[in-house]
Amino acid sequence: MSNNAPSSFITAVSTVSDYLSNMQVVMVNTTLPANIGSAARAMHTMGLSRLTVVDPKLPIDDTSVSHAAGGSDLLSSAIIAPTLESAIADCQLVFAASSRSRHLPRPVVTPTQAAKLMLDFIDKQNAINERNGIDTAPNIAILFGREDRGLTNEELAYADYHIQIDANPAYPVLNVASAVQVIASFIYAYTQTHIQADSEDNNIAQVTDNVETLELETLGQGMLEQGMLNTYVRQQWDEPAITQQQLQQLTERITALMVQRKLADSENLKSLPSRLSRLGSRIQLDQKEYQLLSALIAKLLRD
Repeated sequence: MSNNAPSSFITAVSTVSDYLSNMQVVMVNTTLPANIGSAARAMHTMGLSRLTVVDPKLPIDDTSVSHAAGGSDLLSSAIIAPTLESAIADCQLVFAASSRSRHLPRPVVTPTQAAKLMLDFIDKQNAINERNGIDTAPNIAILFGREDRGLTNEELAYADYHIQIDANPAYPVLNVASAVQVIASFIYAYTQTHIQADSEDNNIAQVTDNVETLELETLGQGMLEQGMLNTYVRQQWDEPAITQQQLQQLTERITALMVQRKLADSENLKSLPSRLSRLGSRIQLDQKEYQLLSALIAKLLRD
């Protein structure tokens, strides 16, 4: 994914495009090339420039270009990935658009709350990278599913958070390009507010941050009352976050260790890998913690 990866980190993210360059839209197994074009147009309208298409049923074509309008450059630079796993391997934070709760649900957030999580993550990771002299940028993916049935449970399990758009409960289903447009518009609007708050008096910015934190805490309490998962946000980072590929590798190693120690049956793992992956997302490991756990697991596997 290197040709669609964010550029080297910016010591002080100061513009909307600086923030948005750390985000990529990932469309999974689309049926109609026209919808890819419509999504590209929606992205371009809201300042997003990185598009990845995973295993499309039909390639990008003239109908994609005609529907993209001013966003046709996004189609030229789009990445075509064979699998979702490869598309998000170097991503540190993953969101997925989903209209309903699934088995083994992930924390559910609104588009605005998702935007806050994204920008806070970018700010913290950039600060860590600058302090440690790491020449890389945060990488966030937003997943969108098929036109007819969205994302599968297995695909949703890759996400750290699920984004749900408020809609008519009798039919809360949006066309994929419309979903991209709605979520991207919230991200763009929140990014403008975020930058404006940073440029104002520190006291005002602190009040804004306190209100936003209260909103997330209120969200978490409401989710608990509904029997849903709380939303966890790691506040302190002193090392860069691990990538999605590293999280999956850790999940596989823990699974292998549990099988070796007779704590799991390799022929009947059921939901064990998904639960371990969800646990990893909730903990939000950094690189040093990942190395420590990997060393421990390797030692136990050898013994």
